[in-house]
Amino acid sequence: MSSATHNARFLSRSLAAVWHPCTQMKHHEQLPLIPIARGEGAWLVDMDGRRYLDGISSWWVNLFGHANPRIGDALKAQLDTLEHVMLAGFTHAPVVELSERLAALTGHQLGHAFYASDGASATEIALKMSVHFWRNQGKPGKNSFVSLAGSYHGETVGALAVTDVALFRDAYADLIRGGTCVPSPDARLAAAGESAADVARRAAAALEAHLLAHADDTAALIVEPLVQGASGMVMFDPEYLRLARQLCDRYQVHLIADEIAVGCGRTGSFFACEQAGMWPDFLLLSKGISGGYLPLSIVLTTDSVFAAFYDDDTARGFLHSHSYTGNPLACRAALATLDIFAQDDVIATNRRTAVRLGDAFQAAVGKHPQVRHLRQQGMILAFDMADAPTGFSRRFFAEALNREVLLRPIGNTVYTMPPYILSDDEIDFLASRCAAALEASLG
Repeated sequence: MSSATHNARFLSRSLAAVWHPCTQMKHHEQLPLIPIARGEGAWLVDMDGRRYLDGISSWWVNLFGHANPRIGDALKAQLDTLEHVMLAGFTHAPVVELSERLAALTGHQLGHAFYASDGASATEIALKMSVHFWRNQGKPGKNSFVSLAGSYHGETVGALAVTDVALFRDAYADLIRGGTCVPSPDARLAAAGESAADVARRAAAALEAHLLAHADDTAALIVEPLVQGASGMVMFDPEYLRLARQLCDRYQVHLIADEIAVGCGRTGSFFACEQAGMWPDFLLLSKGISGGYLPLSIVLTTDSVFAAFYDDDTARGFLHSHSYTGNPLACRAALATLDIFAQDDVIATNRRTAVRLGDAFQAAVGKHPQVRHLRQQGMILAFDMADAPTGFSRRFFAEALNREVLLRPIGNTVYTMPPYILSDDEIDFLASRCAAALEASLG
C-alpha cells in the first residue's frame, strides 16, 4: 500500500473516531488534517515524510524540540522506577524535587506547589483557593474576580468566568459565573505621544477605580503577565504588573499570574513577573514546564495563603484533587526541562535567539503595506494584518503548511512562538516562508 493511500485511510479513521479540540469539524472537509508520524527537533514529519517547521511549539508547549533525548532518557529511567502513585496520603521524589526547585526559582517567595494536569485546571485551582482563603479569613463575601479585557484563562466552566473571548463563552453563558473585565494595558492602544508605560498607567487607573468600589467583594485579579496570548498576542509594559501588585496589596485582593503560556522563558526571563520586579499571590504554570512532553500544571502560592488552610478542621483544608495529581512521569519531564535550563544557560541563549528572530521577521514582513504592530516579547513575535480578507486565518494556515511551516493565526494576528532550539537557517526559513504564505493568502 502506498504511503499516500495509507495516509488517506488514516485521515478517514481519525475523522470518524476523534473529535478534535477547538475545531469546527466540518471545516476539515476543505482543510485536511495533517497526520504526524514523528518529531525531529523543531520539525514535525507526516506519514508521507513531508516536514513542517513547528513555528508555534505545538500549541506553545514544546521548548527544546521534539524527541529531545535528554528529556526522553529521563522519562525512560522513571518508567523503570515509578509510573504513578496517588498524591493523597503519599509522596515521591520527583514531585518533592520539582516543588523545591520551582520555589527556589522564585527566591522562595512562592512555593507550596499544588498539581493538576492542564492550564484550565490550574486556573480553577487558583480561583477556588483564593475564594476559600477569604472564606477561611471570615470574609465569604470576597468571591468575585477581575480580569483584563480580551483575557483567556481556559475553557472549563470556572475558567470561563475570567475569559473574555465571546467565541468560547457565549454557548455556555448559562453555566458561567459573572466576572468583571477592566481595560487591557495593550500597548497598541497608545495615543499620539503616549508610550506603552503610559497605556499601562491608564489601565491601572481603571483597575483602581474598580477596586475602590468593589474591593469588599473581590477575591482576585487574574492576568497573563506581559502577553495576553489567545486574544492576539497582546503585549504590554511591565509597569502594569508593578502597579497592579501595589493596588492588590492596598485593597486586599489576590493577584493571580497566569504564566501557563508566558512562563518558562518565553518572554525573556524564566517567569514573566520577574521583569516587573514583583511576585503574585498565585503563579500558574503548565504547557512548557514539562518541555511539551506530558500534561502537567502547577499552582505556586505564598506562605500566608497556605497558612490560612492549615487547621485541624478538614473543611478548612483545600479539598480539590485529580487522580493523576503530581504524576511522577510528568514531574520527571519537568525536572529534565529545568536541568536543560540550568545546564545550557537557556535564558541568555534565548535573548540572542530572540534578536535574530526579530531581525529576520523585520526583513521578511516588516515593510509589507498591510502589516501593523510588528511586536516582540522574548521568543514571542506577532503582527496584525490590516484589511485581511474573510477567512484569512484558515487560508494562511493552509498556505503555510504548503510551504512546510506550522503557523496558526489568531484571527488577523499572525504569530510565532517557536521552540528555543532554532538555528539561524531555521529562523530564516520560518520568516521567509511566513512571508510567502502571507502573499499567497492575500492574493
